[in-house]
Amino acid sequence: MRKLSLKFPPPGDGKMFALGDDVALKYFRLQQVNEGAIDLSQGEAEPLKGPTDVGTAGEKDVDVALSTLVEKLNERFGTDFTEADQLFFDQVRATAETNEKIIEAAHANSFENFSSYLRKVLDDLFIERMEGNEAVFSRVMGDVSFREAVLQNLGADLYERIRNPANLGPSAQPPPG
Repeated sequence: MRKLSLKFPPPGDGKMFALGDDVALKYFRLQQVNEGAIDLSQGEAEPLKGPTDVGTAGEKDVDVALSTLVEKLNERFGTDFTEADQLFFDQVRATAETNEKIIEAAHANSFENFSSYLRKVLDDLFIERMEGNEAVFSRVMGDVSFREAVLQNLGADLYERIRNPANLGPSAQPPPG
């Protein structure tokens, strides 16, 4: 999004603009999340009343360890994210931990005020991480020697972790027998 905004003319000059070949869709993901029907019964509708009944308060936010974030998201939203997807959130966290403004906000504020600040910068953190991943992806796909170095190091690490069950994570299990 950040790169796209550079292609637009300054706001307020009234000029028409054309993006032409400057913008191209590289990746697209289409995923059906749910299928079903909503049963709307015939008859007279009951009038709505405000939330005054006992028990209408929403559930309090629960602190969740980052290592279980993907599990909680899957449970709450019906997604199928894996432990590998957890790495994206780990990357966002690692990026945030080195951001001086975020560090300063954490030291200078209560958790509530810090959360309010983080809410404002969270999109930028996600975009920054996506751009970082895109840079790595482009380099791996476009530079043969870089790709070979990744293959050698990643291959050696994978080989050792898979062949030595003590190094396996909780979701990776050796084949039976």
